Amino acid sequence: MRDPVRWSAVVSSATAPVLLIGGWTVAAALQPSFDPFRGTISALAGLGATHRWVMTVALLGVGICHVVTAHGLRCVATQARVMLAAGGAATVLVAAFPLPSTGSSGAHQAAATIAFACLAIWPALSRVPLARVATGVLVPLVVLFSIALATGVLVGLAERLAAGAQALWPLAAVLLLRRRRVTVSGPV
Repeated sequence: MRDPVRWSAVVSSATAPVLLIGGWTVAAALQPSFDPFRGTISALAGLGATHRWVMTVALLGVGICHVVTAHGLRCVATQARVMLAAGGAATVLVAAFPLPSTGSSGAHQAAATIAFACLAIWPALSRVPLARVATGVLVPLVVLFSIALATGVLVGLAERLAAGAQALWPLAAVLLLRRRRVTVSGPV
């Protein structure tokens, strides 16, 4: 019997949150007077950031990890895998279209919106009952981030909560699906 979750998905899903959380932690430490409660992840990779390459590489890696994870989740519905991969591709575009030193970027904003949306709803499309609970958590976190953006209050914190949860869910899904296989079919 084929393994429903490829090992590449195990590795990539474990790597994504390490890259994202490690990336924003290191990039923030290298950025003088950066406030992680107010400053965004995108600002850490923006054209005016000190050592912007750290967060840019982290975002590129996270996006690639999501695409690899989507490919490796054989047992998940195709539309969910496509949505996860689209979220990963949009994350790569977030890195490719950095924020300018001042002002905003329509391309960056569009890529970030697509990434957040895709990564919030892919679990609901997976046909895995517990995954609907994940979407029930991820969507409100993205809404909270949107409210924070609109009001300018604790934007960095709200973004990290949403992005961190979105980076962790693929790992949780992979581990749950592998555990289910071990429980049902015996050791992998």
